Amino acid sequence: MDLLKAIEERRSTRGFLDKPVGRDTLETLLRLATQAPSAINLQPWEFAVVSGEERKRLSRVLVKRMREKNISCGPGATKPLPEYYVERQRGLLNVMLPYLPEQASFQDFINEGSCNFYGAPTAIIITIDDVFSSARLTDIGIVVGYVVLAAHDLGLGTCPIGLITAFDEDIKEELSLPDEKHVVIGVAVGYRDPDASINQPRSDRASLNHMVKWRG
Repeated sequence: MDLLKAIEERRSTRGFLDKPVGRDTLETLLRLATQAPSAINLQPWEFAVVSGEERKRLSRVLVKRMREKNISCGPGATKPLPEYYVERQRGLLNVMLPYLPEQASFQDFINEGSCNFYGAPTAIIITIDDVFSSARLTDIGIVVGYVVLAAHDLGLGTCPIGLITAFDEDIKEELSLPDEKHVVIGVAVGYRDPDASINQPRSDRASLNHMVKWRG
């Protein structure tokens, strides 16, 4: 698929088919994604790929911890958000509300959905070694973008999930990851369910006038 078309069409998937993603396809996905650039070619990302019953088992742990700790998705802001960020949040809420499952609140849907990877057959957990400073999170952001676009080109849907970072220790214990690894983000991966209404909404993007300054 043409890259420009993939970027224009891509949207988060929150409704997946009950269809496993084959090992060969996942290897192709990660081989493409890890072509991403990184500072001085450090390639600081590492991946834990969790599928099938293991993914479901991990999700049960995460949902339980989320309820115990009363943890919820949020913007991660250190002070009150300027109004234009709040408006963008409202925009997402407004387009998603009509498509939520009956009697589900937006917050509950997002919180439990995140911990359950929205029912995707595979979750990719991306970690970084604690030898690196936060500067290398830039590289993680780049590789996540490559994961999302490569998956789209392979006919897969994705949803990056940040809430799981709140359960870093639980994930490392469940997946037998070393203590020096830090969970940065997860990506739900699977085949998009074309009949799932929750896959229909698409949030607006702010115009370039709101985020670009031109010089010269």
